[in-house]
Amino acid sequence: MPIIEALGRIDEITRTVAALEGREVTAPTGRSDSAAAFAPVLAAQQPSTVGAAPGAGAATGRAIVDEAKTYLGVPYVLGGNDRSGIDCSGLVQQVLGTLGIEAPRRVSQQQHIGTEVGSLAEAQPGDLIVTHNADHVVIYAGDGMIVHAPYEGRTVSYQPNYLTDADIQTIRRVAPAEPAPAAASAAPIAASAMPAATSLAGAGIDRQALTDLLLAAQLQALLRSAS
Repeated sequence: MPIIEALGRIDEITRTVAALEGREVTAPTGRSDSAAAFAPVLAAQQPSTVGAAPGAGAATGRAIVDEAKTYLGVPYVLGGNDRSGIDCSGLVQQVLGTLGIEAPRRVSQQQHIGTEVGSLAEAQPGDLIVTHNADHVVIYAGDGMIVHAPYEGRTVSYQPNYLTDADIQTIRRVAPAEPAPAAASAAPIAASAMPAATSLAGAGIDRQALTDLLLAAQLQALLRSAS
């Protein structure tokens, strides 16, 4: 549901639930406190593409890592750009390209795509880590691991990250940031709403009203988790 539509229905749903409980409800004078409080929660549930590289709408950091791992064992070849042999920036370009993300060929160009991440501690799976002087680029895989094409005589590897912030020129996020998991489940609230839903059904209220009641329960759960 679009944010504006959801916010517009919060007051209506709240009044419906209150009426079922026999409480008095004052006429709204604008957006209610609950609607205002819920606005950032709703916004957080929307997919974010801010700062993502061009074409990154459907890609995720995990998908980048998974695709990079399909190159494990491919030999390092300077200037290589396929599974017969590949270098560090070629790996990045091919992996991102497969997922529909446009990426230039050279590390010196790749260091400018997406949006910058402040430090290694903030890195998420799929982020690109570029070393000083744009000498090398690796793909952060999460849990302190990286995927990269190291150097001549080696193959594409999945290994512990050996870089520190002192080694890093920039970290680039080329896929939308991963959303934070919800802090609470709506299930207990929805379950508590079922007696009222049964009353509505018995009174001949249509299915939309029942849907609204359950939506109200979900909104309440999210509001509680955000408080």
